[in-house]
Amino acid sequence: MSGAKRRYAQVGIGGRSRMYTDAIANRYKDSSEVVGMCDVNQGRMDFAKQDFFPDGPDIPTYKAEEFDRMIAETKPDTVIVTTIDATHGKYIVRAMELGCDVVTEKPMTTDEVSCRKILETIRRTGKTCQVTFNYRYSPPRSQVREMLMDGIVGEILSVNYEYMLDTSHGADYFHRWHRRRENSGSLLVHKATHHFDLVNWFIEDVPEEVFAFGSLRYYRPETAVRMGLADRSERCLDCPVADRCHFYLDLRSNKYLEGMYLNCEDEDGYYRDSCVFSEKIDIWDTEALSVRYRSGALMSYILHNYCPLEGYKLSFNGSRGRLEHAAFENTYISGDGTVPGQLQKHNTYTRLYREFGAPEEIEVWTSQGGHGGGDDPLVDDVFNPNPPADPLKRKAGHRDGAYSILIGVAAYHSIDSGKPVKIADLLGDAPI
Repeated sequence: MSGAKRRYAQVGIGGRSRMYTDAIANRYKDSSEVVGMCDVNQGRMDFAKQDFFPDGPDIPTYKAEEFDRMIAETKPDTVIVTTIDATHGKYIVRAMELGCDVVTEKPMTTDEVSCRKILETIRRTGKTCQVTFNYRYSPPRSQVREMLMDGIVGEILSVNYEYMLDTSHGADYFHRWHRRRENSGSLLVHKATHHFDLVNWFIEDVPEEVFAFGSLRYYRPETAVRMGLADRSERCLDCPVADRCHFYLDLRSNKYLEGMYLNCEDEDGYYRDSCVFSEKIDIWDTEALSVRYRSGALMSYILHNYCPLEGYKLSFNGSRGRLEHAAFENTYISGDGTVPGQLQKHNTYTRLYREFGAPEEIEVWTSQGGHGGGDDPLVDDVFNPNPPADPLKRKAGHRDGAYSILIGVAAYHSIDSGKPVKIADLLGDAPI
């Protein structure tokens, strides 16, 4: 097999699959190849093939129920999973049972039952599961990791984390399938798994107990009434209030959105532009939780999905000082290619407060590219056949994937019950 290309099959040919397809089609075409695509929608697969491989090869496509046949016929080494979150687990498990390693988009899965099944399958088959957390790879976050590894504030005693999604990026989750908890596990799993993984990785600790609150305060019908949008429809396409709605998403205005979603609706009935104020939404848009770690460190976390700015504030309080890191980023460019409102100036800073010392401004590491410069090095870590050594240990495995989602899973169980939830009770006797 020396010199042979590594064979990849992709399941889930939506927005998040494109980063991987592009890497194989271009940057890593000499060492990697796509041998099969699988999705619930044939139109999306046809669009992706034409977009990335207009001159061939003619990659075979399979419907979702033909996943096993795809593996048997195309014989991939690795399966890339980028389906709806709630289905990650079944494809991860089945791929490993059929002899493949797995690369999965975060979150690894959305509930504790599926998480245990993944962990048990890894032990039984000996296959690997890499979870792709691009936040780990962005230079400012890598810099914070290095500083904390060097013990710059001593033992970590507490963490404060506030994340703000604006009314373009945050709202987009309420247009899409994420708006239903059965699909995403709520944004405490789909979105916050990024944040929980970062903290777990930053402080090299294991979460043990979670208590949480959650509410839907903004993306609901009452807000539409307040904004004078009471006569809205259930989707943006041809909506009667489109000309006065800040949340209007025009699928016709963008080749990608039109080809991947609007032109494929008849096959699966999925609307990429559902109304953000729909009564069908059953996730929260305001979430706050407390986490206790094995070391005794405590984390306070809050997620807002409707702010007039985009970014986060993160601080680590240690036995020898405090490290603050914040990023207020350019507003998310919505799916139709427009930037609603005023563009937020990029502003990232890191400050160190040493015990009994004056504050210090740290020169921040920077880079270009998606997700704060994290996407390209993440792709390299996935596809580079000879990756360089990484003392920051950015490559995430199944253990990282499990602990990141289990904070969110524990949080939604806590919201449901009004009680704290222990991670060990969710894991049971699963190997981790």
